[in-house]
Amino acid sequence: MELNARLYLATSSAGPVLSIVSLSGIKSNPAQYTEFARFNSYVDAFKNFFPAKVRSKETLTKMTLVSSRPFHGHTGRTYKLTIGDLSGSLNAFVTKKRFYAIVSLNTKKDEALEEKFLSSFVLPERQADPPKTAATAADVNANAANQQNQVQQPETELPATPAGTEGNTDPNTATPNAANNQQQNPGQPNQNQQQNPADPKKRGPIAGGMLNAKAIYLPLPEVPPGEANGVVLVQVLVDEQGGVIDARPVSGPQHLHAAAVNAARLARFNPTMLMGEPVKVSGTLSYNFVRSN
Repeated sequence: MELNARLYLATSSAGPVLSIVSLSGIKSNPAQYTEFARFNSYVDAFKNFFPAKVRSKETLTKMTLVSSRPFHGHTGRTYKLTIGDLSGSLNAFVTKKRFYAIVSLNTKKDEALEEKFLSSFVLPERQADPPKTAATAADVNANAANQQNQVQQPETELPATPAGTEGNTDPNTATPNAANNQQQNPGQPNQNQQQNPADPKKRGPIAGGMLNAKAIYLPLPEVPPGEANGVVLVQVLVDEQGGVIDARPVSGPQHLHAAAVNAARLARFNPTMLMGEPVKVSGTLSYNFVRSN
């Protein structure tokens, strides 16, 4: 895979490093890979591309996931980023065409500068995908014409009445007429017509219980300042692809709820199959907060 990269970098020997990295080349195609895998591939490419532009290739680089951060409907995450003696934040967002990384690094902590730089970044609102089942006027007219032909066609395709039976009302000798039978017994279905079975209803989520051991990716929550001891249970809904689409706290210290929910939304699972079809799963994730001395 070949990626196109653009780098906008402002730096000095003593001052902060401010940068925007733009990567493109991985198409948004859920049939080939999930949005989760696409995002991670871009992050890996960023880690190979960016540090060498700021420090030497041998410089130690460390990225720690902090939380999810959607932006105008686009998938996003916030990381703590350290490159050598520089430390700061990385805010990453992915659209259908590009991946953007907004980086602010400094030798000392400067949250005001980080927020000011991030607020200057503008990304258009994500447009909703058009419905796939919308029918055009041409499709409606074509279907109406086909139905009219099907109604008129049986009058010419029914078998001819044998000679000598015209006007015969004996049911044992009269030729059956599907149209007449339908008119005489409007309440009974025509046996010659094939009834389409009803479409099966979409399966609801199945109960998965405690899901910690089933996760293939379970990031640790960011420990908030102050007292941070306790267990938080988060109710999650996992979609057919294994991503968390809903998370809400159900128990535990309230001031730890946000950190636990942010971590739960980034969890990842293998798809759950039921009778050969992927299904949603409802379950619980447990987070044990223990602040080390």
